[in-house]
Amino acid sequence: MSADARRLEALNYLQGAADKAKRRGHVPFPPAFVIAPEGDGGPPPLARLIQGGRGGAVRLRLYMCITMMATRQPFDLRRPPGPNGWTQMLAIDPKTGPRRVASNLKWLADHQFIDLQPQWGRPSAITLLSATGDGGVYTQPREDGRYVGMPIAFWTNGWLLQLSPTAIALLFALREALGGKSEPQYIHTAKRQRYGLSSDTWTKGRKELEAQGLLAVKREPQGDFYDFMRLRNAYQLTLGRLDGLPSWS
Repeated sequence: MSADARRLEALNYLQGAADKAKRRGHVPFPPAFVIAPEGDGGPPPLARLIQGGRGGAVRLRLYMCITMMATRQPFDLRRPPGPNGWTQMLAIDPKTGPRRVASNLKWLADHQFIDLQPQWGRPSAITLLSATGDGGVYTQPREDGRYVGMPIAFWTNGWLLQLSPTAIALLFALREALGGKSEPQYIHTAKRQRYGLSSDTWTKGRKELEAQGLLAVKREPQGDFYDFMRLRNAYQLTLGRLDGLPSWS
């Protein structure tokens, strides 16, 4: 099967999964998944997910799909796809996909993002754990107040498949940093560091989001008449672009 055919098949699977989960609007993620608390020297869970092994592509996409699909308490998938099903849903090469899926599900379980419960004759049931990766009980982010929402079109239109883990991580970071602001915003260095993304990762993700029409970056002066004026990057997301298909590569 060609890459284009795999992608079309994956889109059908993702749309079917979203319909089955009755997802509408946004899929919520807690801010603690995206940004570390002030004074915490460690990277937040999202940054840990994308580290190592092909940039964590399969790992991150699996986790995002599980989060999108598990909508009710106890936030589990009793009849999840098997390794071959996940391979089709994520448009992975079928020769290596099942092995990569199995190893990354194990990684997510070993690092306490999910719990796997063996089932006789079926794939292991999957239960979401706390998005902080501390092994606690998963709670609906909307119930805790502020959350970082990702439009369901991110899944159903295939952006999950096209964007690299680097670009996805930066998109999450900018969603958290900008909130619902419509005007371009500068993000202070101290806050940027709390996302756990290196300068190189930030730059690569920025270029990819700009190329896909999801981000506009402007150079704007910061400070006032009495301060030393500097031109700094101001970021503005254009999430309406998610309603269309990505530029495939």
